[in-house]
Amino acid sequence: MITKLLLFALTMWALWIPSRHALHMYQQNRYENGRFAKWIRTSVHDQVSSCIIPLAIVLISIVVSLFQVTIWPFVCVQIVMALYHRAMEKGKQYIKPLVVTARVKRQIAVLVILEVVALWLILAFVPACFSYGLMIAAGYFLPWILLFAVGWITAPIEHGVQQSYLNDAKKILSSHTGLIKIGITGSYGKTTTKNIMQAVLSEKYNTLMTPASYNTPMGITRTIREMLKPIHQVFVCEMGADHVGDITELMNFVHPSIGVVTSIGPQHLNTFGSQENIIKEKMQMAEKLPADGAAILNYDNEFIRNYHIANPVKVISYGIVCQQADYHAEDISYSASGSSFVIVHGNERIPVQTKLLGELNILNILAAAACARYLNVSWEAIAAGCKNMKQVEHRLELKRINGFRFIDDAFNANPSGSAMALEVLGMMPGRRIIVTPGMIDLGAKQDEINRSFGQKMKGKADWVVLVGEAQTKPILAGLQDVDFDMSHVVVLAKEKEAFNWVWANASREDTILLENDLPDAFNR
Repeated sequence: MITKLLLFALTMWALWIPSRHALHMYQQNRYENGRFAKWIRTSVHDQVSSCIIPLAIVLISIVVSLFQVTIWPFVCVQIVMALYHRAMEKGKQYIKPLVVTARVKRQIAVLVILEVVALWLILAFVPACFSYGLMIAAGYFLPWILLFAVGWITAPIEHGVQQSYLNDAKKILSSHTGLIKIGITGSYGKTTTKNIMQAVLSEKYNTLMTPASYNTPMGITRTIREMLKPIHQVFVCEMGADHVGDITELMNFVHPSIGVVTSIGPQHLNTFGSQENIIKEKMQMAEKLPADGAAILNYDNEFIRNYHIANPVKVISYGIVCQQADYHAEDISYSASGSSFVIVHGNERIPVQTKLLGELNILNILAAAACARYLNVSWEAIAAGCKNMKQVEHRLELKRINGFRFIDDAFNANPSGSAMALEVLGMMPGRRIIVTPGMIDLGAKQDEINRSFGQKMKGKADWVVLVGEAQTKPILAGLQDVDFDMSHVVVLAKEKEAFNWVWANASREDTILLENDLPDAFNR
């Protein structure tokens, strides 16, 4: 009995690192069992290759247990396994580390209870010739299996906690009777548009915006509960969606009177299921507005332009290609320090300068300008807000790192955004280098889109550094399609290796584009 308790204790010790890693990946898959299961299926090759030694030890242990029922060899093996886990973890550098929130703490508590029960059942009811080998296996694989049960068990608790916070946020919002609420959604561009909107509207109003990418019900709830004050006159609310019904839920929560749709594209096809579902859901931003509100829409986007809105709400359009839009841009020019252009509205022509780069950012400025004019902000204030605003972090952000010139476009690359980033890179002086792992979450079209991304690099980049051999194969194929100089293509396993290559090979006169930054769960 004492030796069994010793093996039990050692197995719990060995479980710590695998449990933490499994929880980390579960968090990066948004605590969704379906998404987590799909990730495990698509990354099974990488999972097996990363645990080849533990897997070999487990198989040997199970075979040995058929002939040797003495527990001591398994005690020794479990000690080796625990030390191996710690040695492997020590050398890892995560792009996005596990955030130990209250939710994660609840999940840890449930996971530990389930692990204790599972190990006790193995020792109590499985014959010794099998149980000892199973304990070795449990020391690595058990948390990955049990997390599905953790998600199912904790779901009612999380729903109750979230509903309580949500109801509190709704009460706070309803108490701000004069608050102007602006909703912003889109497949891409919504965070940058929100930041521009904040900069422009703050020239006249006391404005609050949802910070960073707080665009989910809980992120918006936290913003309202912790940051919204009686002095605020305008609330700029980013609204994200990756499932059918998400925008409808958020519109029924916030009830904005002004809605902005920045773009519609193939983002989150895995969860939406089809482009038609994405169009319909994103356009709920316009459909759910009050009849006396305003929908501000990007008419350069054909999905938005061709959508028939049943709601009789006022529509204000903007665009660059679509010259018939209410607000459009002309005389666009770029430099290493930013962009300049003219906003045209009817007979008005307003020159604008900004530190922001790229055509997509000009579209975002047009959206903010259209909203600001609707709220009677002067053109002088709009131009000042655009000129003085800071670059948006990780979104075509021009900056210096270790003395090297970077265009940081690392947040959530998408087809249109990545194409625009290449256009900006193509205008930069010196050698032009792109570092990218490609794009994800694009469903069945993902390989096709990444291949097209590779094709677009010719003439825009002089060197291509690809991060992750498996996921960047379509980009490599696209480069070969257009006869890119393959001696100027480097494929590396990790982001850290890519930066080391840059430090060793780039010069201070070069420009390095960082396009997308995958979570650890998707970095293959």
